[in-house]
Amino acid sequence: MSNFKTIQSKLEQFIRRYYTNELLKGAILFFAIGLLYFLFTLVVEYLLWLNPTARTILFWLFVLVEISLFIKFIAIPLAKLFKLQKGIDYQDASRLIGQHFPEVNDKLLNVLQLKQNSSDSELLLASIEQKSSELQPVPFKLAVNFKQSLKYLKYAAIPVVVLLLTYITGHFNWFSDSYERVVNYKTAYEPPAPFHFFVTNTDLKAIENKDYTLLIKTAGTAIPENAQIHYN
Repeated sequence: MSNFKTIQSKLEQFIRRYYTNELLKGAILFFAIGLLYFLFTLVVEYLLWLNPTARTILFWLFVLVEISLFIKFIAIPLAKLFKLQKGIDYQDASRLIGQHFPEVNDKLLNVLQLKQNSSDSELLLASIEQKSSELQPVPFKLAVNFKQSLKYLKYAAIPVVVLLLTYITGHFNWFSDSYERVVNYKTAYEPPAPFHFFVTNTDLKAIENKDYTLLIKTAGTAIPENAQIHYN
């Protein structure tokens, strides 16, 4: 294999590694942003108790956002990784490599430009081979640092921590109930009353055909004006 062919092979390895890294970063961001938006959707429904029309809009807006995030962070990097869509070329790759290895920036770009404009001149071909030989020891793939993508994990931790806290504190139903209403967006739901009744009688036994006084108290953010019991 000629020296220039080796450089081409190393550039191909760099490009594959570059888009693998983009895919890794994209997967983390898709999970983080997607889950955050999912929780935001559920919180909106939890606070507002939207009607079916509003929940329909909320549901399909969520679907649209998630599809957009998937295309941006997963589908596009995958398409470029497998060359189904045009990505960076050798010259773009050389500039990225040059940012990590400044000493090879101009030299690598110069080799690519010479090869692009080369003729059958043996002198020019020899120059390309010589410059390519000088670049062979440079580990191009190290210009891609996977650790830079892993730093985005802190954003993915935010929604996970929120879910864990609600589960530990016993308020996970905030999300599960809202999720059910959002998914069943065509169904009409009535928000629960802002108070609860508690029976305070110690003895709930009654004698037939005799009056019985039922003692109750309420708890909540509102007090009902009156209360009635409907029996049979």
